[in-house]
Amino acid sequence: MTADPAGIRGIPRETLISVDVETAGPNPAEYSMLSIGACLVDEPDTGFYIELKPLTDNAREESLAVSGLTMEQLSVEGVAPDAAMAEFDAWVHAVTPDGAIPILVAFNAVFDWMFLDHYFRRFLARNPFGHSALDIKAYAMGAAGGSWGETSMRVLSPLYLDGRHLSHNALGDARDQAELFRRIRSARHSG
Repeated sequence: MTADPAGIRGIPRETLISVDVETAGPNPAEYSMLSIGACLVDEPDTGFYIELKPLTDNAREESLAVSGLTMEQLSVEGVAPDAAMAEFDAWVHAVTPDGAIPILVAFNAVFDWMFLDHYFRRFLARNPFGHSALDIKAYAMGAAGGSWGETSMRVLSPLYLDGRHLSHNALGDARDQAELFRRIRSARHSG
């Protein structure tokens, strides 16, 4: 089933937005979201990036090592979470045309969506992406007819990203994810 691009049959137009977050740990109940990166899937130069002040001091060293962000630096230079979420919400609305709905696209979307939903609901009492997201890993599995294990970045990067590794900068990763999704989608439609 494909989306109705003009909304003629009552299916709203969709704006695909690739999103990546960097965090201080594995769940938003105990750990802070540290940065958000986003871009339009089909126009990746249209992007958004923000670093947030941590909500707590809780952090896992392995999570901080991935992003290179520090709790100390963010507590001084990060944007207050309520203001950061308002800025991100405004950007999402600005890039989503009237009559269209924003669709969160992410690699392992459940992780990114979980943090974003927690923060959106806590600070804005709503989530512009609603209660769902498009997961690139699941999309790849469906497109290839393979196994879940074959959807790891270790497998997909050589196939679709020329072997490039994610930078773990939220905006850089959002752009790489957008490219990955576009290439999987293109291969699916040409095959």
